Amino acid sequence: MVKTVILTLGLALAVLSLTPASAIAAVVASIDRDTIELNESFTLKVLVDTAIDREPDAAALNEDFEVLTRSELSNTTIINGQISRSRTWTYVLMAKREGELTVPPIAVGNERSQPLSIRVAAQRVAVPGEADVFLDAEVDFPETYVQAQVLYRLKVYRAVATRQPRLSEPEISGVDVLVEQAADERSYEALINGKSYTVNERVYALFPQASGQINIAPARFEARVLADGRITGRKVFQSDAVTIDIKPIPPPPPEFPDAVWFPAKSVELTENWSRETDSLRAGEPITRHITVTALGQLSTQIPVIEPIRSDAVKIYPDKPELRVASAPGGLLASRKDQYAIIGVEPGDVRLPDVELPWWNIEEAEWRVARLPATTIGIQASADAMPVPTAARPEQLARMQSDVSGSTVIHSNFWRHVSEALAVVWLLTLVAWWFTRRPPASRQAVRPDQRPAHKVQTALLKEARRAAAKSNADWARCALLEWARMQWPEHPPRSIGDIAARVSDPLASELMVLNRVSYGPSAKTWDGAPLAAALRSIRIDERTAVQTNASGALPPLMPQS
Repeated sequence: MVKTVILTLGLALAVLSLTPASAIAAVVASIDRDTIELNESFTLKVLVDTAIDREPDAAALNEDFEVLTRSELSNTTIINGQISRSRTWTYVLMAKREGELTVPPIAVGNERSQPLSIRVAAQRVAVPGEADVFLDAEVDFPETYVQAQVLYRLKVYRAVATRQPRLSEPEISGVDVLVEQAADERSYEALINGKSYTVNERVYALFPQASGQINIAPARFEARVLADGRITGRKVFQSDAVTIDIKPIPPPPPEFPDAVWFPAKSVELTENWSRETDSLRAGEPITRHITVTALGQLSTQIPVIEPIRSDAVKIYPDKPELRVASAPGGLLASRKDQYAIIGVEPGDVRLPDVELPWWNIEEAEWRVARLPATTIGIQASADAMPVPTAARPEQLARMQSDVSGSTVIHSNFWRHVSEALAVVWLLTLVAWWFTRRPPASRQAVRPDQRPAHKVQTALLKEARRAAAKSNADWARCALLEWARMQWPEHPPRSIGDIAARVSDPLASELMVLNRVSYGPSAKTWDGAPLAAALRSIRIDERTAVQTNASGALPPLMPQS
């Protein structure tokens, strides 16, 4: 029977060794866009993480899509002597109908890719007459809110070859706007009224910093056109102008009155731990990682997840990791915070839910991203020894009965035990004395003390947050505290003093804050311009030198 088992295992291993690589290769499919118009092409890539001879089975694509072209690429990488191979198949597809379509799984050997969703909208672009070259500009939201992402798409359609092309950058006026490149420039095909066009698309992410209106001037495309075997002189083609209305920040939800304004398309909270949470000993650290991923926002705008406060654990936050990448829906930003947690007392410690309110810019309503509560099991330290206490009479009686029923082998045993307990008792007294010392004497060696520049950065963030919420008192206190650290020898005594030491536009906004703080119009103050001005601070060195000189004592021996 043993021989039979060994033979069976050998045959199983032989079968696994003869299994083709395609059976264990991971197949990953991706598309370059998740929203297209009818008669526009898009690209599907199928990646296999090992070199195989099998061809993908893409027959299921023919039901809803037309395969225009197909290409193949093999890649070999050598890292530290390890050779890895991969193959990528690229399909240029065009949808046959409108609606929410699904790119079916692609089979490579025994593995299959995941299905992908794509939205095919009706054809919106109309050719101006019989034009061979024209531009089209559009935005995904003609009306939005402050700091919410707006995607501005600029498309150049060409049915003929061009020479020396040049596409100008968008000229934006109106409210203050942060402009980011949302994706690499794309090129695809479009079939409009039976005419084939090559389309070059650029996508910009706009983040308005104040309420009002954004005006985007017509984009300009200049090129020499090659038609009928001749090349023309330089021609200029323009798109239509675009206008976007920007609404002010809506009030926070009633259940989260202190919610930070955080607009996005989607927000997700995830966490992971450095090790298991149910076997943590007191005094041993464990690291908790909390990641916030937001589609349609900048990583610098993701709110900070404040650590919980508990007497049972000590929490030390570390520097966050900020990342941003391009995605079909715009910018995909993430913020990863990590916290070192040290258990103090044995027992179960419940960390409450982590809740992050955010504004859904597509549905125009508040949402809440959540992490469920977590319980940490803290055990007593392995080095801990019990502190001697007075024994009760029943304990003494039980000890005497145990001693009387046993034979004493070492006469000095209990004396050594008593000496050890006495030492532990003395160490406990010393530890108790240290814990009873005033907090000020221990504050100098606390590991969570931050450098001065980090404290100033945090104060400026608080000031911007307060200004964005039009809270004049909060903003004034944060700015005065920041200025006290910026000019420690001659700290400003008012917001007006700070304004005299910085340059415009911050100086002007500080004077506005100074006026409304003590006047009847304080309740109607709009702090958004101050929040924008606080992103770039320039110190007026000449005024600062004059201020320092005016506050100094005259020299004892003035020079002639």
